[in-house]
Amino acid sequence: MYELGSIVKNIRSKNAGPFWVTIDIFCLDAESLKVILKKIDVDLISKMFKINKRKIKIFKIDNLNVIKISFPRKVVQGHMNDRDMHGAQYSLLLKEFLL
Repeated sequence: MYELGSIVKNIRSKNAGPFWVTIDIFCLDAESLKVILKKIDVDLISKMFKINKRKIKIFKIDNLNVIKISFPRKVVQGHMNDRDMHGAQYSLLLKEFLL
């Protein structure tokens, strides 16, 4: 078993405006993109981040070997209950996901 973060170029998460977060997974090549897409799906992201799976969008960008995952923030960026102003902490959980 491997941590996802150890077999990709990079994983980052960030705000996609004040209402959405996006996670980018930069795969090493087309083969690793296929392997990772078999493991990471809407159900996994829904369970991991406690988000309704109908609100999760996963995009595959073949020519860049990138997976982009987007979902609504739980609270609007800057709200007094916002614990991650930049949306950066989501990538840490995904980096440690075991394949």
